[in-house]
Amino acid sequence: MFQEERLISIVEYLKSNKRITVDLICELYDVSRDTARRDMVKLEEQGTIVRTRGGAILPTLSKEVGDYDQRLQAESSSKLTIGKTAAALVQDGDYIMMDASTTVLHAATLLSSKQNIVVTSSIEIAAILTRKDETTIHILGGVLDNKHHSVYGAKAIEMLNDYHVDKLLIGTCGITEEGLSAPNEEDCYLVRAMMQHADQVIVLADHSKFGKRLFHRVVGFERIDILVTDQALSPEMKEKLLACDVEIVLAGGEDQDD
Repeated sequence: MFQEERLISIVEYLKSNKRITVDLICELYDVSRDTARRDMVKLEEQGTIVRTRGGAILPTLSKEVGDYDQRLQAESSSKLTIGKTAAALVQDGDYIMMDASTTVLHAATLLSSKQNIVVTSSIEIAAILTRKDETTIHILGGVLDNKHHSVYGAKAIEMLNDYHVDKLLIGTCGITEEGLSAPNEEDCYLVRAMMQHADQVIVLADHSKFGKRLFHRVVGFERIDILVTDQALSPEMKEKLLACDVEIVLAGGEDQDD
């Protein structure tokens, strides 16, 4: 077996088994310890693995987050389904808050309720809501993030002190058993502040977000009321959420609370 074939096989093994050792590489591929070590060095140089004492694991930290258009295209059908389900949770006359998530954008697009008051950090969501009659829009001020089409910073957080809403709809870049995570601290600060000014927190997360951990932890599950997703969760994830009294809603289906 050529090295490139072996490297691919090692990565596939890690996806299923979490960890591999030098000795196991020698056994599986009938190579010397020196060859096994060279394979791991090569994979580490590619950023594919993280070497540990006597072996290797896949990286647990997700570092790349696309720009707005890239995020909008990713898992678009799943986001549309989740957005439709989330939009149905909003009632006539609700005061709601929305972050700049592309999944929340779909919820905003599909809102059929009337006479809503909406506070948002997203210039895209604000633009979409201008087409809906009887909707009043409050857009947060602050620094405009050109990459993610959203407003952030101290001014945005300060403005939140003037509002309180019935429901908050947010997305997430990553969700593990430890909670929600984001790529930068500004996102964390704004979302945490939004949660302080909402009676109910609704998280929208498609299946691709599960198992991803990013640099900054936003909150644990104890701050969430409802999770809307598109696929059944692992038993471990479901147990963690239910232990925190999070209602799990499968988009297009029944809830997963039983």
